Amino acid sequence: MSDIPSNQPAPTLLVGVDFGLPHFDGDLQELGLLAESGGLRPIARLTCKRRAPDPALFVGSGKADEIKELALMHGAKEVLFDQALSPAQQRNLERHIGLPVNDRTLLILEIFAQRARSHEGKLQVELAKLQYLSTRLVRRWSHLERQTGGIGLRGGPGETQIELDRRMIGEAIKRTKERLVKVKRQRNTQRRQRERRDTFNISLVGYTNAGKSTLFNALVKARAYAADQLFATLDTTTRQLYLGEAGRSVSLSDTVGFIRDLPHGLVEAFQATLQEATEADLLLHVVDAANPDFPEQMAEVQKVLAEIGAETVPQLLVFNKLDALAAERSPMQLQDQYELDGVPVPRVFVSAKSGLGLDRLRSALSDIVKTALPPAMPLAADPRDMTREYPGDLP
Repeated sequence: MSDIPSNQPAPTLLVGVDFGLPHFDGDLQELGLLAESGGLRPIARLTCKRRAPDPALFVGSGKADEIKELALMHGAKEVLFDQALSPAQQRNLERHIGLPVNDRTLLILEIFAQRARSHEGKLQVELAKLQYLSTRLVRRWSHLERQTGGIGLRGGPGETQIELDRRMIGEAIKRTKERLVKVKRQRNTQRRQRERRDTFNISLVGYTNAGKSTLFNALVKARAYAADQLFATLDTTTRQLYLGEAGRSVSLSDTVGFIRDLPHGLVEAFQATLQEATEADLLLHVVDAANPDFPEQMAEVQKVLAEIGAETVPQLLVFNKLDALAAERSPMQLQDQYELDGVPVPRVFVSAKSGLGLDRLRSALSDIVKTALPPAMPLAADPRDMTREYPGDLP
């Protein structure tokens, strides 16, 4: 097989296994979008059903043979699974199929590595990748065979190299965690400065590609990167938003998007960034109203919020992409309530792209801020602060 030029997306076979879980993506649509975001080119898709993963090959030997035939037929250079594989399953599949085999977890890590721009974001991705790699030593050093020693005992260079590599990765994880502690300390200093200013803190959260960054830009007239792709932005950006009806400014932060089966290592590694959500006074939960699977996406966001300890922070639901809704799905009114986990939550319909409904959203935010903070403690309204980044924000 000829090698694929480095500047060309690798043709990839997508594989998904239905274990009877409600969120299974039968069309592998989201995995395809993730693959494209990660620089891969999906050329074929295969799904199958199983009661439980096969311990050795995840899909069983018969289905592994089918994957191998389909990959050869379409000229795939890589196989990508929609579920997380164990190191042994990954190694066994590569030997059986004869192609590189990766899973959803590694793909998300690679996308994060490509997109992280700030010092903090790069450190967080580095930590998550190191933690992932530490479990894959069994395959990374498969070229080193264990040799018989001079007195007949098992051991040799392979075993020694694995131990050395494990120690090196352990030390790298420790160093990265120490550097992240310093970054977190800087973030806490910035938060204390905002608290002294009596600032109301709002964080944008939501499923990836729901339009958070587009809404952020529309509200504060910023130029944060926004694109119609998964994980377009990873680094937290904070700006001042002036609410005329409330007569004060608030702090608005755009955070990383969530996704189904977000690797637990990433949730842990991004604690410093996601802390913006845990310490917010209000969460703007942005939802892609045009996506038919938005209830499942909202459930995933709620799940991650619970993992990071932000489930008790008040929310305002922002159903975005109103302009993309079909006529029969258009709401009767732009502001109402939506039952979230059995509790009625205020909801506003907007189109961040066209600006429709943004005035109503600002009005809803003003009402919340006026209720939370009495008029006796006004914050000076300086229009020049509307797009100003906080002093000391990380690059």
